Amino acid sequence: MTSQWRDLLPHAAAASSTERLLDAAALAAQFDAMRNGSFVSLASDTGLIAVNGADAGAFLHGQLTNDVERLAPAQARLAGYCSAKGRLLATFLMWRDTSADATIYLACDADVQAAIQKRLSMFVLRAKAKLSDGTATHVLFQVGGPAAEAVLAKTFASLPGAALAAVHGTLGDAPTSLVRLPDAGTARALPRFLWSVPVAQAGAAWASLTQAAGVVAVAPDIAAWLDVHSGVPRVTSATQEQFVPQMINWEVVGGVNFRKGCYPGQEVVARSQYRGTIKRRLHLAHIDGAPPQPGQELVETSDPEQPCGMVVQAAIAPNGGYDALVELKLAAREANDVRLGAADGPALAFAELPYDIVDPTEAPASSTAAS
Repeated sequence: MTSQWRDLLPHAAAASSTERLLDAAALAAQFDAMRNGSFVSLASDTGLIAVNGADAGAFLHGQLTNDVERLAPAQARLAGYCSAKGRLLATFLMWRDTSADATIYLACDADVQAAIQKRLSMFVLRAKAKLSDGTATHVLFQVGGPAAEAVLAKTFASLPGAALAAVHGTLGDAPTSLVRLPDAGTARALPRFLWSVPVAQAGAAWASLTQAAGVVAVAPDIAAWLDVHSGVPRVTSATQEQFVPQMINWEVVGGVNFRKGCYPGQEVVARSQYRGTIKRRLHLAHIDGAPPQPGQELVETSDPEQPCGMVVQAAIAPNGGYDALVELKLAAREANDVRLGAADGPALAFAELPYDIVDPTEAPASSTAAS
C-alpha cells in the first residue's frame, strides 16, 4: 500500500494483514464473502499510471500491444508493454474516463509502476502526452457481491454488465470510474469490480462499503485468489522480460491486437503467432507447502536440472496451500510431473482455466479478443 493510502485509510491498512496473521475463522469468512456474499478489498498491490494530453491515445497506441486510439469510455482493455525483444515488461488494465481531458489510466503491478512510468515517459518526445502517478489522485478498491453493488449504485447510474465494461461518474468534483474485472472461474463466482476512487473521497467510500450490512473487508493477499482464478496474469518485477505475450495466454484473454500498428516487440509477437509453434502456455495449479513466489522455477522430476517453467503469481487457497498461475512447457504439462523448485519439491496439481485456448487471429472480427 502506498504511504498516502495508508494515511488516508488506516482501517484499510489494518485489513491488509497477510494470511499468516489471520486465524482460520477470519480466513474462512473472507473466502466465503468472495464466493457467496459481498466484499471489499484495498487493491494495494496495484499501481496506477495516469496519461493525459491531446496525444495520449496516439502515444500509447504506439507503445502497447492493444488498440488504445479506439478505446471507448464504456470499455476497458488489457494491454502489454514489451521490450524490443517482445518480452513483457508490464501488463495493464486500461480505461479512459469522461473528464475534460479524457485521462487514460493504466493499472499494473505496484512494484513495476514507477519504473514503467519513467520508461514510457522517455518516449513521449514531442507528443502532447503527460504521464503521472495515478495513485496520488485515486485509490483502488476491488469490490463484489450484491450488498457492495447497492453501495456502488449510489454513485453510478448503472453498473458494468460484462467483463471489461466501464462506467464513470463523479465524487465531489473529481472523476471516478468502475471497471468490471474478468470473472474468476470458481464455483458461484461473483461479478467483481475495480473502483477508482478520488483520494479526497476514499475514506468515506471505504466507510460506506465496510459499514454496509453484509460487506466483509478482505485482505488484499486473500482477494488475490480471485485474480489467480480469472486466469488473467500480471507481470511483476520478478517476471519482467520473461514472457512473450503468448507464453502467458495474453493474446487469448484479449491483451493483444494483431491488426493494430507497430509497437516495441511487435515483430517478435506477430512472428510467434503466425510463424511459430507456441510451446509454452499459462496454466492453473495448486501447490502445497511454502508460498510459491513469482519467478520461482518449476522442474520435471525426470529432468530436474532443466527448468520447464516459472511461477507467474500465486495466492493462498481456501482449503490450505496455494493456487497459482504458472508458465510451463506444454510437454511438461502433458507429462504431469512438475515440481516447485526441485525434484523433491511440492508437486503441482493442475486445474482448468476459466477459458479455452483460442487463436484470436482465427476468431471473427467482432470477437472480444480481437477488438
